[in-house]
Amino acid sequence: MHLDHVFVCGHPALDFAATLRARRSTPFELFVTPERLNAWYLESGLVDTITPGKEEDVREATTVREVIYRLVTNRRLGENFDREALAVLNAAARKTPATPQLTLTGRHTDATPEQALATVARQSVELLSGPDVPLLKECGNPECTRVYIDRSRGMRRQWCGMESCGNKIKAAAYRARKKTSPVTPSN
Repeated sequence: MHLDHVFVCGHPALDFAATLRARRSTPFELFVTPERLNAWYLESGLVDTITPGKEEDVREATTVREVIYRLVTNRRLGENFDREALAVLNAAARKTPATPQLTLTGRHTDATPEQALATVARQSVELLSGPDVPLLKECGNPECTRVYIDRSRGMRRQWCGMESCGNKIKAAAYRARKKTSPVTPSN
């Protein structure tokens, strides 16, 4: 599996929660080092520059990521929020976020890993208390556990993304149909 971060969920908090892949089968962790965590913050567009991180930043980020996933799942399934998860998310959201600055060349956001995480936590609060909650859906690929915002007409979207999951599922279904369809003899 390649290590490039994928942003297909329609919201930074959901993309952040999706950095632990295949939760139900063989979980695949993307935040294996402080550098990989910082790469996510940069690639997400959340920050333009970030100070080097430490192992502690990875531990904090994965803790917050897991409570975001828990709370998103609670919302998606119409359950009450997990109280412990709420406390962890709210504590992270109370910390100082990354603050964009206007420079001679435009907007620039410099941050520490803690500020970037506080920003993700605040975005999670906004998402989970906002109008997009009814649009939260889990990817239809049984191996994938990404949750995305379905803004498609009639809420018909089935996968987090065609590239990441849709094409795989469609190709597998096609191969399965080919295997089971009777071969018609040609005259």
